Amino acid sequence: MNVFVSVGTGLNPQQEAFVSAIEARLRAVGLIPCTIGRNTFSADAPLHAVVDLMDRCAGAVVIALERYRFTNGVERRGSAKERSVGVVALPTPWNQIEAAMAYSRGLPLLVLVDESLRCDGLLEKGNDWYVLELALDPTSLNSPAFSGVVDSWRDRVRKQQQASPAVSLIETKPNPGAMSVAELLGALKPAQLWAAVGAFVSVATAAFVLGMKLTGKIG
Repeated sequence: MNVFVSVGTGLNPQQEAFVSAIEARLRAVGLIPCTIGRNTFSADAPLHAVVDLMDRCAGAVVIALERYRFTNGVERRGSAKERSVGVVALPTPWNQIEAAMAYSRGLPLLVLVDESLRCDGLLEKGNDWYVLELALDPTSLNSPAFSGVVDSWRDRVRKQQQASPAVSLIETKPNPGAMSVAELLGALKPAQLWAAVGAFVSVATAAFVLGMKLTGKIG
């Protein structure tokens, strides 16, 4: 089963080891991690590539890691709630974009967050999915909490996969009134086509005979 994995590029060695460990864990439970720019590539614009790949997946994992780090700053500058902030680490905004896209498609969503990050929006707890904060260390994946969350989420992915084929079987019936003769003939099954040809020949023959009688060429 394919699962979409949202994770940034240009990772440092520690982050790469962590992501690789998660990918290995996913494969171990029968899932195939798919990430644009990591193991799946496309010539399309990034957003189009994400849409195409996500539509072929039965679930989504967001791995939020540090992309930006600020040693100090100001929050809500110039407002009554202005305050100074210390060290702040933020992930790639694509985590937020892809999480929203996956949720809008009804895909089972699992959010894994580096515990050192500031989590806002779709990456914070309390939304309609489970957010698991982890130390940036492959050994943190050995915890009972991680194993339990992944197993539960995988079961939901399996159900999503089983439901997907039924959707693909739904076809829009063509409107005969809007079809050309060639399209109508192409839509017929072989038996229907031969029946139509036979009927046409019979009608044409009858019309020919009737015409000959009316002109007196047949007694």
